[in-house]
Amino acid sequence: MAGSLSRIIPDMSKMEPLDGSNYRRWSQKLLILFEALEVDYVLFEDAPVDVNAAVNAVESSTPATPAVTPLPAETKKDNEEAKKKYEKDNKTARGHLLTHMADNLFDLFINQKSAKAIWDTLLKRYGDDDAGRKKYVVGNWMRFQMSDDKPIMEQIHEKISTFLE
Repeated sequence: MAGSLSRIIPDMSKMEPLDGSNYRRWSQKLLILFEALEVDYVLFEDAPVDVNAAVNAVESSTPATPAVTPLPAETKKDNEEAKKKYEKDNKTARGHLLTHMADNLFDLFINQKSAKAIWDTLLKRYGDDDAGRKKYVVGNWMRFQMSDDKPIMEQIHEKISTFLE
């Protein structure tokens, strides 16, 4: 129990839900959370395959191959534990992904059971081109007003620094 208390979990209660325009910041904050919970691997790795099913599939597809020896009980047990851990971690990651989405996105992804599939879909949809950030920057430049009391370059540097924050 002391080991589980030693990890510091970030407070996500005040995090803005994903609405499509804040993907980059949203994804990084959730990735930090998943790393702290040690479930981030489910976003990047496929679910472990059932070793027995894989062996049976190989046997049925290639009859000319020599017989495969059955797996030791220890390997089967390790495989079962890995599958259970992955399923538990997938539920945790999926729950956090869905909880931190706007309602319209939540409704789209609620039937998706794989956290990796949700993460990959969001990355394809919002990750390549952060349209919300570009819209924000362009809007700010459009509203930019020069003042006579400061040098031009100082005003421009101040404006640029606000975009980089």
